[in-house]
Amino acid sequence: LTFNNRRIVQLHGSVRGRTPADRAEAASRVLGEIVRGRGSLDVTLTPVASAMLVTVGGRDVFVILPDDVDTLANTDLTRTANEAAANLRVALAEAAEVYQVGSMAMAITVAATGTIVYFAILFVMVRFHRRLAANAEASAERRLQKISATDLDSVRDSRAAQIVRHAVMAITVIAAAVLTYVWLTFTLRRFPFTRALGESLREILINLVINGALAVARAMPDLLMVALIAVVTRVLVRLSNLLFQAAEAGRVELPYIYPETAAPSRRLVAALLWLGALIVAYPYLPGSDSDVFKGVSVFLGLIVSIGSSGIANQIMSGFTITYSRAVRTGDFVKIGDIEGTVLQVGALSTKVRTLLQEEVTIPNAVVVGQVTTNYSRFADKDGLYIPTTVTIGYDTPWRQVEALLLLAAERTPGIRRQPPPIVRQTALMDFYVQYRLLVSIENPALRVVTLDRLHANIQDAFNEHGVQIMSPNYEADPEGKKIVSRDNWFAPPAPTDRPGP
Repeated sequence: LTFNNRRIVQLHGSVRGRTPADRAEAASRVLGEIVRGRGSLDVTLTPVASAMLVTVGGRDVFVILPDDVDTLANTDLTRTANEAAANLRVALAEAAEVYQVGSMAMAITVAATGTIVYFAILFVMVRFHRRLAANAEASAERRLQKISATDLDSVRDSRAAQIVRHAVMAITVIAAAVLTYVWLTFTLRRFPFTRALGESLREILINLVINGALAVARAMPDLLMVALIAVVTRVLVRLSNLLFQAAEAGRVELPYIYPETAAPSRRLVAALLWLGALIVAYPYLPGSDSDVFKGVSVFLGLIVSIGSSGIANQIMSGFTITYSRAVRTGDFVKIGDIEGTVLQVGALSTKVRTLLQEEVTIPNAVVVGQVTTNYSRFADKDGLYIPTTVTIGYDTPWRQVEALLLLAAERTPGIRRQPPPIVRQTALMDFYVQYRLLVSIENPALRVVTLDRLHANIQDAFNEHGVQIMSPNYEADPEGKKIVSRDNWFAPPAPTDRPGP
């Protein structure tokens, strides 16, 4: 039985063939007639045999039977009747309030005032959100530029500023939703016909806040333990970071840790520390023993197990590259057919910038499986030798060829004077001699450019002295012997004080 959106009582029993629904409908109709008649609204209870008769203004409305009592709720007939009478008095008072002009005018005025205040606060929140979002985004960009001032493109690509803006928007939307809920509850409670709904909404909000506060209070010891674990882990991570940063700068020496492996070791140790902290703190997390939490954990574990085989292979390959010190950031290397400068050795891939300004991403497993040539490893200390080969016929003095090759090396910029260039006769072929020139270059990244200039200077030097660069082949023996006469052994620019190799 409901009246004026108020629940009065729940009926279960039948009377003389009338179902509980018929009884409730008849009682609701009588209550409406009483309110419209502007009669007395006094509610009284009269025992009748084993039942309880409910009357309003001396008019019988409905009967509460023993069958209407909910025995599972641990109640009796008298208590059920008293609760029904109390609910009925509230419903009747609210129904009568509709016919009171002064009360309704006041309700409309208060509701209108609350609505104006609601929209004013909402307008201020929208304006404040725009300004706060703009300031937060600008602040995030400034901080990122300080962190990575030399790489503005990475700042733009990180989308951190957009994330901050979206976070501010989410907070504003949540605040607006709470404000709307409060306004709706306040407005509904102003009018008799919707007051029950407004009270229900308010009760839901109050219960939500109370239950949340109680849950936080009950979880406070565990939360304090989680916070303590986080603080201790944070301190350990900072100490390890300081230690590895000192090793990276060369201020301290750690066993099996080199300056180039200190940075990845620092990140690895920090990740292991936080992973251990998560394992230790897991039992203290609120809801960690719930079925939902366990189900989500199993689901995430299944996803990681299915998709982690390839990722684990790349990560382990990355560790192999890092701790074998095969390549480092800034090295000029050749990995398979890819030649260029190493930009990054990541957990999953290695990035190389080629001479054509192409960025090539090579999976770490591919790097481990390929032959890698590092041109920069000994370039600063011992110098990087690069070879070039020419083949000249036997009728050209070998001393002259060596001198011309050394002259071309001397003219080429980017070639070191120490260690000096070297010329070797690497093979005596059937028709010609193979000469190899070895030079040490200053910048391995300019190897191709330096070779280009060296080849040009070799051609110029040979042309200046009338020496033909060719690899002769014969189909028959020539009439004369293809030898160098002793008078031409020291043809310019060959030195005269060098009798032989």
